[in-house]
Amino acid sequence: MYPNIQAYDRGVMFSPDGKLFQVEYAREAVKRGATSIGVATTEGVVFVAHKNITAPLTVPSSIQKIFRVDSFIGATYSGIVADALHLVNVMRARTQTHRMVYNETESVETIAREISEELLMATQYGGIRPYGLSVLVGGIDKEPRLFEIDPAATIAGFKADAIGAGKNVADESLEKEYKDDMQLDDAISMCVRIIKKISEKRAIDENNLDIATITKADGFSLMPIKKVADFI
Repeated sequence: MYPNIQAYDRGVMFSPDGKLFQVEYAREAVKRGATSIGVATTEGVVFVAHKNITAPLTVPSSIQKIFRVDSFIGATYSGIVADALHLVNVMRARTQTHRMVYNETESVETIAREISEELLMATQYGGIRPYGLSVLVGGIDKEPRLFEIDPAATIAGFKADAIGAGKNVADESLEKEYKDDMQLDDAISMCVRIIKKISEKRAIDENNLDIATITKADGFSLMPIKKVADFI
């Protein structure tokens, strides 16, 4: 055991065994967040996110888990809400700046890498803490794309992926059920089934579930609550 190991808790620095404790703690915050799932299909990208509403007097519409970033890009998160809202604003500013400078929509991979750089900065300097969230960024440029960025700023592309409290169970289900030729509605139904499985102790309904799609025809579209009910 190394002496004064607690010192590595007080800033973003490597411990003798190669860990960044603050990043590890941020990952724990993600594990406490409600599950979000993203799927890239032949028709576009699907996001399905559980809203963990615990207070009975909460207005469900005031809680949002899926966000429009640009015309053909969206994002969902698991973790600390305030961090997510800030990061969404950063993403929107970056995509709008790109559009103004280059007169084109930014690619999904480019904005995902820019957000990865934003998260990385929070792991390199003292006096700030890492972002306590993981993000799924998806959309369409040349084809449907989906990326995950975690608190350590690790970025990877996926055909289907989950973040949050139910990640392990969801990933296992996605590996079994995902098909390369899935249609949009099939992907939504699959994600809803998985979230129901994860949240067996609490009923899933249209008030605590967000669903969004991104297609070439319609771009980003957040599903109305009445249509969400059709998939439950």
